[in-house]
Amino acid sequence: MKGEIDTIDRRILDALQRDASLSQRALGEQVGLSQNALWRRLKRLEETGVLRGSHMAIDAAQLGLDLTVFVMVRTRNHSMDWAEGFRKHVARIPQVIEMHRIGGDWDYMLKIVTTGMSGYDAVYRRLTTGFELDTVTGYFAMETMLEDRPLDVFDGMAR
Repeated sequence: MKGEIDTIDRRILDALQRDASLSQRALGEQVGLSQNALWRRLKRLEETGVLRGSHMAIDAAQLGLDLTVFVMVRTRNHSMDWAEGFRKHVARIPQVIEMHRIGGDWDYMLKIVTTGMSGYDAVYRRLTTGFELDTVTGYFAMETMLEDRPLDVFDGMAR
């Protein structure tokens, strides 16, 4: 799909990242397309998987979710079956909002958002039950300085 995305598609994607609540009329005006032309492009971007739904940002602290922990996991088991089982295990823990398989000294990085240290302890116990993990360590965020930034959809392109 990368080669088929043109500058207008990128302008659409950029605008939607910044405000997914824009009406098709407002979005079309912003990127210089009629509503019908915009609809066709949106449909194609959805069908090819470039656009994957829309989301509203939620202030976690206002819900009492005041602790963010980045958990680093190291394992000795690197089989595809084990990795898929671990992914499914982690996916059943709703406080884990991101999971990445990474290179370097660690194998996985998880982002956990929960209610304080007792909430993290419950997540930790759930995470480490049922899977043999070599090392698990958490890094506690004291302050979020940048979050949910839009992708630079024009990266590498002349503007």
